[in-house]
Amino acid sequence: MLRTRVIPCLLLEDEGLVKSINFKKPTYIGDPINSVRIYNELEVDELIFLDIKASINSTPPPFKKLEMIASECFMPFSYGGGIRTLDDVKKLFDLGVEKVVLNTIACENLYFITQIADIYGSQSVIISIDVKKPLFGQNRVYIKDGTKKSQYTPIEYVKIVENYGAGEIMLNSIDKEGLMDGFDLALIDKISDAIDIPLIATGGAGELLDIKKAKDAGASAIALGSMAVYQNKNRGILINFPTQKELTTILNED
Repeated sequence: MLRTRVIPCLLLEDEGLVKSINFKKPTYIGDPINSVRIYNELEVDELIFLDIKASINSTPPPFKKLEMIASECFMPFSYGGGIRTLDDVKKLFDLGVEKVVLNTIACENLYFITQIADIYGSQSVIISIDVKKPLFGQNRVYIKDGTKKSQYTPIEYVKIVENYGAGEIMLNSIDKEGLMDGFDLALIDKISDAIDIPLIATGGAGELLDIKKAKDAGASAIALGSMAVYQNKNRGILINFPTQKELTTILNED
């Protein structure tokens, strides 16, 4: 049996580490390099970095900062934000990034997913899907850091991107992000049933039990945001991560 992956998901803005709530008002957490060093000591298996403003501001990935991160990082890491071209993808992989995370660009140009998958393999492409429920109507996929509603429902979109070559889906509930009150388990359940590729659940974890609930709902992996940068729900800044013993116990995995 494959062990459930639990991954810190770290947000970058102006090359600093931040944390938001419902995709709003990012709070400065610290320097990402120092955070990487702490995660090295905690023996975290992998990391995800997302530049939350790159697509909105039409800026490229922060290659120099990512090169510094790669030089310090003992574990594989994925990156998303501002990726627009195959040259961007090549530069990221040359720097040591293991997987690229696509959000806005994938929705605007589905064939870009196929292009990357054809060259580097589907396993190198994560499609990040941000979901929000409007005041009236059903859940929709949002792009540009949650500021623009797309034409797709989540179920429609995950099936499409899987068909275009996505290797993994990272599912984030905008309504739950940063609140630390649990995942949207019904959404995870529906999306996991709709696809045959791994699903990374993120957005809402506040305690160890939330990780188990996401797994039981169908998530193949769980990405932690607030839990990885805050000491507790009072949001005192502390770069941390559950121990392997804690994860093994809560997930019932030996």
